[in-house]
Amino acid sequence: MTHISIIGSGSIGTALGNVLSVKDSLNVTLLSIENDVVDSINNFNINNKYFPNIKLNPNLKATTDNNILKNTNIIFLAIPSLVTVDFVMGIKNYINQNAIILNLAKGFGKEKKTIAKSLKSKVNNPVCAFKGPTFARELINKLPTAFTLATEDENIFKIFSGIIADTNIYIDFSKDVKGVEILSILKNIYAIIIGIVDAHFNSPNLRFLILTRAFTEMKNILLQFGGKEETMFKYCGYGDFSLTALNDLSRNRTLGLLIGKGFFTDDISDKVLLEGKIAVNVFCEEISKSKALNGEFPLISELYKVFNQNYDVSAFVNNILKKNRNSFSYE
Repeated sequence: MTHISIIGSGSIGTALGNVLSVKDSLNVTLLSIENDVVDSINNFNINNKYFPNIKLNPNLKATTDNNILKNTNIIFLAIPSLVTVDFVMGIKNYINQNAIILNLAKGFGKEKKTIAKSLKSKVNNPVCAFKGPTFARELINKLPTAFTLATEDENIFKIFSGIIADTNIYIDFSKDVKGVEILSILKNIYAIIIGIVDAHFNSPNLRFLILTRAFTEMKNILLQFGGKEETMFKYCGYGDFSLTALNDLSRNRTLGLLIGKGFFTDDISDKVLLEGKIAVNVFCEEISKSKALNGEFPLISELYKVFNQNYDVSAFVNNILKKNRNSFSYE
């Protein structure tokens, strides 16, 4: 039997755990810091905080005991990006030295590095990325759902092909761990931009004009940061960006809509905004070291101003349309 621990009992961790726990060959446990959630799952087969109306598979268990990791073969990290690395370091001594670690978090850590890169320098376990166009609500309701598994070890591909067999999860594979991690951050940034645009104009023409520019900017940033262009066309790229930018269940799109409608104030300080602002600043600071930010990356540079300056958001759309008007050349 394969022992799987999912660190985090939030929506995505619970949904993933519930899907995998239906397989008799998998022993799935959520490792949580929320005692009430653990009690609710173990005693009533319900996550009372995140899915109060959905009955969970009775095989899915939850615990607050880090000792579960000593016998774990596979660890999924399903906690906020800003705390992921510190949390793993805090439980490092419990982790089975042969366990495979998969990161689901989409954001930079406090070191302003991707989570996979930070963890690779701190643990001896293989560290993979597991990202895709996934709303937890649909995953837990057993609708077909896609992820990209990124690892440099082809044997891990084979392992996971068996793990997700006969579930509603579909995966494609990549060796570009860096690119998959970068795209999982970029898609949130550009979803905010699409949200701002849609808040001003309910125009399909404009939406897909900006969507095309956004996809091009994402590709150029991906390449500058060492990712591979073909990764754009995996589930983690085109699929995850489209889901996050165009669907109102997306928190980052919703943040963009709020900003565009004038509700961006100092009172908006939740983790979605914080992660978005950190990510924009990291990319812009790095890009500006070698390239003209305003000239080559007009969308992200304008969002940088929204986050960091006294900005008139009503001018956002006109400003990005004026920049780099004829930006696409023949190749």
